[in-house]
Amino acid sequence: MKMTKMYMMVFLCFAFAKAATAQSNQASKLLDEVAAKYNGYENVMFTYKGNLKNAKANFDTDLQGEAKLSGNKYNATYNGTTYMFDGKKLYTINREDEQVTIATQNNDGSEMINPSNIMTFYQKGYTKELDIVQNVGGRKIQYVKLKPIKSGSDYKSILLGIDANTKHIYNTIITERSGTVITFTLKSFKTNQPLPKSSFIFDSNQYKGWDIEEMN
Repeated sequence: MKMTKMYMMVFLCFAFAKAATAQSNQASKLLDEVAAKYNGYENVMFTYKGNLKNAKANFDTDLQGEAKLSGNKYNATYNGTTYMFDGKKLYTINREDEQVTIATQNNDGSEMINPSNIMTFYQKGYTKELDIVQNVGGRKIQYVKLKPIKSGSDYKSILLGIDANTKHIYNTIITERSGTVITFTLKSFKTNQPLPKSSFIFDSNQYKGWDIEEMN
């Protein structure tokens, strides 16, 4: 009898492990399709709405913005502040304070999600499994749950909502270990637009009289 129970437990453990592996493989396959679709575009433009909420810290803030991405370059606006990355330097343009800060960005393998990797950040550093499916305005949104592999990550988990038909990201729900929940939902999404070259080039002549600070 004891041997039968032991065999049953071994069988169940094996079955669960197999199911988990299958889920992970399906999630990885779907995310690979999303990345391949994105990498096939010359550029991407999107607008978004979002929210930052932390019940313990008692804040609940809505946000919105837009972004243009081409390769690793981006020009993104977040609540009135523009972040422009030309491939080497990040320009933070604060129009309210008439201030620009310039910082050299290094590819240090950071897992932090930013405009340059919002469409591809999930490819490395996370375990992946399929989550719920939702119908949003007639669109089938398949969620994939990501968990950071590094124990010291600021992120607890990330839900990535993917349009099953277009293979485009629909929304992202980030839960931080601090308790903050960050939600981004795409309002519009365009690809291969005729972007001017100046989209990713900082022209100091446009900011005469501003406080421009270059950081080491």
